[in-house]
Amino acid sequence: MSGRGGAPADGVEADDPFELAYAAGVREEEPVAAPAPRPRRAAAAPFALHGCVLTPDRAIEGGYVVVAGAAIAEVRERAPEGVGRIVETGGIILPGLIDLHGHPEYNVFAAWEPPRRYANRYQWRRSKEYARVVREPWRALTAEGSLPPLLTRYAEARALVGGVTAIQGASGRYPGKEEALVRNVDLRIFGEHRARSIIDLGRSDEAERARLRRHLAAGTVTALYVHLAEGVDETSRKEFDDLVGAGLLTPATVIIHGTALGEPELGAVRDAGAKLVWSPQSNLRLYGRTTAAARALALGIPVGLGADWLPSGSPSLLAELKVARRALAAQGLAIEPRRLVAMITRDAARIAGLEAALGTLDAGRPADLLVLERRRDDPWESVADADPSWVELVTIGGDLAYGRRDWVAALAAPGSSEAPPEEVLAWGKPMALDTGYAARPGRDTAPPRLSDLRAALIARYAQTGPIFA
Repeated sequence: MSGRGGAPADGVEADDPFELAYAAGVREEEPVAAPAPRPRRAAAAPFALHGCVLTPDRAIEGGYVVVAGAAIAEVRERAPEGVGRIVETGGIILPGLIDLHGHPEYNVFAAWEPPRRYANRYQWRRSKEYARVVREPWRALTAEGSLPPLLTRYAEARALVGGVTAIQGASGRYPGKEEALVRNVDLRIFGEHRARSIIDLGRSDEAERARLRRHLAAGTVTALYVHLAEGVDETSRKEFDDLVGAGLLTPATVIIHGTALGEPELGAVRDAGAKLVWSPQSNLRLYGRTTAAARALALGIPVGLGADWLPSGSPSLLAELKVARRALAAQGLAIEPRRLVAMITRDAARIAGLEAALGTLDAGRPADLLVLERRRDDPWESVADADPSWVELVTIGGDLAYGRRDWVAALAAPGSSEAPPEEVLAWGKPMALDTGYAARPGRDTAPPRLSDLRAALIARYAQTGPIFA
């Protein structure tokens, strides 16, 4: 394999979307200018949500989450005083979900069933079917340069309506590199950029690796996401040897996939204090086999989940949760639903190095909340069984990002949003989606609504994957 800037590795073409989107994956971040003013989402006046509140330790039946401004004011068992608006949710209140592996720019493509199995990711990336499913539509969507920012926004909307408030995987070409419709854990978040991502470790040169080692040693990078060992052959497994040889297996390392890792490699991951992010649906579709996640959990390795991307992965993180449960059962682990839910909330926040802000409900934390319909007696089981149609409300930093129309109308503070939320029909439910962000920072234009995004994408690519399906 050549270093970055040379010929693409393993026959991958230079116009491969992965090449273009992740070309700056390990480079130093450019200085960030002050973000341009942008429209606000609808902010809520102080309010409380009443329902079954999930904390790391227990489920509080009939609990309350009180929100004041951007933060959680308190989590309590009795009705709060002095709060003008209390929503009787009848549902389950939990932290917003964290998707630790995705490719947002590509989640506009149609879902895909691979016609055959591959030994490693380089095989399908240079295949004819990949060219038809991804590369050719990508060329059509990006030919004139106007649509790339909208690809990510559309994908963010897909994540949001599925209860996700934070994602990993946005590229260095991400518009503005600032928090937008959802948080981006590997870009600038809470005012800092403390994470880096590598899509092809073999393409990084020694200067880049040395720079990463310095960052890791200094603590200026606290999460290093590395796509690694995605496949079932020796080529895939040897990527782990390269990681170790580069001195990049550290407590900050987050291995994405790790499908080819065996007992020796998993033991080394545990000993280093590194973490693992698992995308079983995509692994099973592409390779017919997935990561030894049950063994990783038994070894005490922190494991998070990611829906990967729509062509071969799951359409939502909640869908991926079900695949993970079945895959773990096939590996001999009947995982408890509480532990499963932790993989997309508390444990995911720890893996991302953001446990002080995300993943649990507690006073003083950002009010990133999810309310789901309750359809099972066991609240943890209800979350594990949920799908996006069960989503009732999503808030990010206290802002009303997505939710039932009646709740959003009742909670929105007068004049808090420059434009009313967009009315959408989601699986038969009347919902409101607030896209109060700037798709192209610096442009004095209103942010595009979901209907605008959809129309622009479908005009260029008729097979754009639907969100509410």
